Amino acid sequence: MPAKHYSSIFREINSCKFLKIQSLTLFIITYVDWTLIPFVTKFEGTYLPVFMISFYMLIGALDGFIQPLFKNIKIHNIYLFAIFLDIFQIFSYLVFSFSVIAFTYVILTVFTIQGITFEIARIHTVDFMQDEKVELKDYLMIRSLMISAAIVSGSISSMIFDYIGINLNYLFIFLSIIGLIGIYYQIILYKKFKKKMNTSEIIVEIDKKELFEKFRV
Repeated sequence: MPAKHYSSIFREINSCKFLKIQSLTLFIITYVDWTLIPFVTKFEGTYLPVFMISFYMLIGALDGFIQPLFKNIKIHNIYLFAIFLDIFQIFSYLVFSFSVIAFTYVILTVFTIQGITFEIARIHTVDFMQDEKVELKDYLMIRSLMISAAIVSGSISSMIFDYIGINLNYLFIFLSIIGLIGIYYQIILYKKFKKKMNTSEIIVEIDKKELFEKFRV
């Protein structure tokens, strides 16, 4: 039965620690965003003009044009930027106490940049998954599964929080704690990617040196 494919997916995740950490990180960060998005969407429709809503949609749609500009960027630098972006997102929650409108603009900017960064990271991660002997099809399927699970979980959470009428300041505290856990795992990924990149560069330099020595002989 098709349902048996789920077991193979989870076996794939458990067999590769690198993939396990990445899947968990993707789930946490996406969960935080999709728990917050319904509330932000409400603020967006209440306080922002159609012009600005369209502007953020337009910027978000430019990721396909932006990705080629980062074709040669090192993957660990993308994760380093994502870490700073998530830290900035946590601090942006403080803006809500001063101005809902300002908070809406700030968090929409973060979400827009974050979406583009995720797409750039996804493309550059493919090569590393192949090094870990994870098939591209399986990696993309696992990634889609984690994102869908996070969106469903986040949406259900926002429904529950809205139903019980949670104070948004408490929600921000909750999301900050979850976000810090996600940042912790992102730092682990950053270190792993950087180590892999440095190792690969050393190997390439050794190969070049050996090839040069052969030509000299």
